Amino acid sequence: MATAQATKNSITLKGSTAIVTEFFGYAVNSILYQRGIYSPEAFERKRKYGLGMLVTTDEALKVYLVSVLQQVNDWLMQKTLQKLVMVVTAVGTKEVLERWVFDIEADKSTDEHSEGKEKPEKEITQEISAIIRQITASVTFLPLLEEACTFELLVYTDTESITPTEWEVSDPRYIADNAEQVKLRSFNTSVHKVEGLVSYKASDE
Repeated sequence: MATAQATKNSITLKGSTAIVTEFFGYAVNSILYQRGIYSPEAFERKRKYGLGMLVTTDEALKVYLVSVLQQVNDWLMQKTLQKLVMVVTAVGTKEVLERWVFDIEADKSTDEHSEGKEKPEKEITQEISAIIRQITASVTFLPLLEEACTFELLVYTDTESITPTEWEVSDPRYIADNAEQVKLRSFNTSVHKVEGLVSYKASDE
């Protein structure tokens, strides 16, 4: 029993990468649902992080997210991923309305052969749960998205990382004017630290 507990508290690069990649998947799904970018009927409820999470049932969206997250997983293992950004834009005007930014800091001294670092998995889950709760509560402070919106995922990597041919170079897609931001909570696996922030176009009123 003591051995099992020790293993559960020991976080390797591979284990940390799996935790962070899975978080990104649930975070993106949560934002898509909370911000109404896809209809509520396109989601089903699952239990994760001690919370009722909503994940998409839209097949095309699932395929897209899986392909992005597989590449994110590879970059996390290589410790070259600097940030993941989810950009919400108006379909008609193409105007950027929101940017959900997740900055990633990796312990460069850790590699796939390193011994695991000590941190209780329960503590990591609690930290992630706090961020998800903030995303869920975002509807209370973010302006209503009054027009149909779409989204895209941007990644920032180290200059030496190899970019797959199916990925395009993009501009940062900043909010043009009247931007405000709210800092989200962070979590730390002891190998990767993830800090969140949402910027949004404030109401003109």
